[in-house]
Amino acid sequence: MKVLVTGANGFIGKNLIAALERIEDIEICKFDIENTLEELSKYIEDVEFIFHLAGVNRPESNEEFYAGNRDLTASIVEMLTDKNLTIPILMTSSIQVEKDNDYGKSKLAGEQILKDYRNKTGAGIFIYRLPNVFGKWCRPNYNSVIATWCYNIANNLPIQVNDKDIELNLVYIDDVVQCFLSHLSGDINKDQRSFGVEETYTETLGNIENLLCQFRDSRKILKLSHIGTGFERALYATYLSYLPEDAFSYPLEIHSDERGNFAEVLKTIDSGQLSISTSKPGITRGNHYHDTKNEKLLVLKGKAIIKLRQIFSNKVVEYKVSDKNLEFVDIPPGYTHSITNVGNEEMILLLWANEVFDPENPDTYFVEV
Repeated sequence: MKVLVTGANGFIGKNLIAALERIEDIEICKFDIENTLEELSKYIEDVEFIFHLAGVNRPESNEEFYAGNRDLTASIVEMLTDKNLTIPILMTSSIQVEKDNDYGKSKLAGEQILKDYRNKTGAGIFIYRLPNVFGKWCRPNYNSVIATWCYNIANNLPIQVNDKDIELNLVYIDDVVQCFLSHLSGDINKDQRSFGVEETYTETLGNIENLLCQFRDSRKILKLSHIGTGFERALYATYLSYLPEDAFSYPLEIHSDERGNFAEVLKTIDSGQLSISTSKPGITRGNHYHDTKNEKLLVLKGKAIIKLRQIFSNKVVEYKVSDKNLEFVDIPPGYTHSITNVGNEEMILLLWANEVFDPENPDTYFVEV
């Protein structure tokens, strides 16, 4: 299947093309500002679907709104009509069509051109009135506050927040792209022309600022917020995409003594923390128990013996573990436990605890196994 993407070098275009390239048997014709109308006409001759994403939203004059949003759409429809082609078209419009400004008016005019084309030909028309779209590859300091703030905070630049209570209606680029791709199946609802992205977010500028500052500070305090689902997941992925290429890594604080090294790796709000330690041959760590805290131990390198004893019992349970057969060992509360490096090389241990370490309430009591 051959498809045409106008606005191919733009924010939405790049993300859509990346997804299209992962689909087998899709050939992509790319059109952007550096291409000519003659090239566009040639592309149109043998494509089966058009993603019309090209548009103007930051012109030097209002006339450019109409040239980029209305007239280009008209040119596409005219080319299709002249060639007697009936090709489905998906167009990105804007919620600004409901407002009295030239950008909205030019987008609305483009919508009407497509609706007229559908009424005459029966072609599939899919118009998306998008709110604020955010995600990777959006240009900062252009028309997206999230792109600008992500870039500035990731690069240690100041941001300006005039009113933290202002709310934004947002959609994430991956959700937008998935909606777009769903129309390639060829199914056409003859009674529907306008479409929206189902997964939307309403967030205040103040909350967005707070989250982005948390993401920045998490590299120092090692504590991440809820980034596994919803808006926080999408915003964190977006923030990471603006990190400078020489700042992907960040150091951990290493605590060293005669036994080896220890470092906290990652802390979460409600899922505990990860730590890593090294132990020299013959070294034993632990010999303590917890009332409520629970841990999981995993030897990543070397071999060890993990010993556990319920504090009111004389029975010692042993687990021989090594990097040859990776396995977690659960440490239940009320069991004093130790781990000894019984190999001839440094041992590396990954440790997960269900709660972040609190020096004021460590829940750690030293008792020999």
